[in-house]
Amino acid sequence: MPEVDLVFPRAWIEFQDPADADQVFRCDLTWLTSSWTCIFGQGCQGIYETAPDAGCCTLGAHFSDGDDEERVAGWVAQLDDAHWHHRDQALDRRGRLQRSGWVDTDDEGERKTRVVDGACIFHNPRGSAAGYGCALHGLALDRDVHFVETKPDVCWQLPIRRTFRDVERPDGTTYLEVGIGEYDRRGWGPGGHDLDWYCSGNTEAHTGVEAVFVSNEVELVTLMGRPAYDVLAAACEQHLRTRSALALHPADPRA
Repeated sequence: MPEVDLVFPRAWIEFQDPADADQVFRCDLTWLTSSWTCIFGQGCQGIYETAPDAGCCTLGAHFSDGDDEERVAGWVAQLDDAHWHHRDQALDRRGRLQRSGWVDTDDEGERKTRVVDGACIFHNPRGSAAGYGCALHGLALDRDVHFVETKPDVCWQLPIRRTFRDVERPDGTTYLEVGIGEYDRRGWGPGGHDLDWYCSGNTEAHTGVEAVFVSNEVELVTLMGRPAYDVLAAACEQHLRTRSALALHPADPRA
């Protein structure tokens, strides 16, 4: 089945953050109860047809802020050749790891991971002795921690998208709206429409045994906090019991 259209009916829920009265979550139940799952290395065609094995790692990862970069740097320092195929690319002449060896800046001055051989420097190619896939993901598995700790924010969040919007009510009061939804092509900006393939709207990736809100619980708790996640999870479970076919994600085989 080809990739579904970007515009279709969705079911949403809004609720006040139990941990912050000035914050309201607006969550896409259609996406969060869908059967999407990451199929990297298991049918993923990559965002560019010239690099199918690189998945969505071809452009490198932009850091959300300085704290994100510093957190990742602590884990990068723990990578050795057994985990990281391109580690030699990040060393100076004396064999010492240097930040400029794995961090780059884009045309707008935003900091991101370097691209080496057509993909993020932390992408280990097929056949590598370090193992295929993300070196930082592999390190998380080796250290028995979740990859939300080791990988850049954008990497572990995708394809969940968190947005922020200031909202003014008719009575003049305001609140911060936090959106939790699908990171579809549009989340990449104008260039997202030029991607050769994308997973969130493809039937090929809607093969998960568990719904997104279950399989991505750690990611969602990190983004929302446990109290808000518990409210969301209850709403998702209710939605699964009562939703109509109209609320199914069109890429879901059940649709």
